[in-house]
Amino acid sequence: MQTAPPPSGFAPLGQAVMESFAEGIVVFDPYGRVIYANQRARKVLDGLGDPAFLRGGALRERLVGLGGRARALKQGSLELGEAVFLPDGDDAKTLAERERRAILDTLEATHGKLAETARRLGISRTTLWRRLRAYGLRTDGRSAHRPTART
Repeated sequence: MQTAPPPSGFAPLGQAVMESFAEGIVVFDPYGRVIYANQRARKVLDGLGDPAFLRGGALRERLVGLGGRARALKQGSLELGEAVFLPDGDDAKTLAERERRAILDTLEATHGKLAETARRLGISRTTLWRRLRAYGLRTDGRSAHRPTART
């Protein structure tokens, strides 16, 4: 039996804003329970394994141990909980690496449709083809350079 996710205390606009962050965001209520996690944070949470071992403060501590930054949420003197901002995990250092990653992510999101990928990236199809060739990628996002098998 699958249980429903806990109700979110955020309006759709608030959720949309948190989804737009490059970082993962996990929001805890004043009692240490998770009340919201954006998509990037959910990927991290799913990778942590069995959530039964990460209840209460243990999850918060684990996220901080992964490089998360904890910030108190307050309105005036009222304690609303805490948010943990997770690093974006983007290991790309150069602009070219970031561009390559953006192309790969968009190709995946569009299921390899080049015209739609180019439109979403704001470039022409010709430019997209040039970038694919420059990065050694095929339209399915895999490397165009296959290792040769020696027998």
